[in-house]
Amino acid sequence: MYTYIRRAYYHETGQMGIIHHSNYLKWMEEARVRFMDSLGHGYAKMEKLGIVSPVASLRIEYKSPVEFDDEVHIRLGVKKYTGAALEVTYEFYNETKGEICTAAESRHCFIKDGRIISLRRTYPEMDAKLLAAVEKE
Repeated sequence: MYTYIRRAYYHETGQMGIIHHSNYLKWMEEARVRFMDSLGHGYAKMEKLGIVSPVASLRIEYKSPVEFDDEVHIRLGVKKYTGAALEVTYEFYNETKGEICTAAESRHCFIKDGRIISLRRTYPEMDAKLLAAVEKE
């Protein structure tokens, strides 16, 4: 499991004084980009090879609010990886308040030249890293 640590900024709050729900999507992306970097096969490297990884689906469950200046630890895990698709889990832990505040999942595919590809065939080094990151249940 990979952990990305982030502070909630004032400009991310809404009229209710809590972090606006749209920011969680951005935080998920930040965590996923850093996770891929930690594997040595980040999105910048993939894009240089002509590979993109769009979001195919999202699920977010908000449990408790995050407020300005709270420290949030986003624990990211690989739920499933098939070579052509990647499913990621996110557990948002509010370190400041000592509670899980959000749970989420995202699913991504890999595309090159407008077609879904399998990383097993086109990028075996990355495939091996993602296979090793799959959570054991």
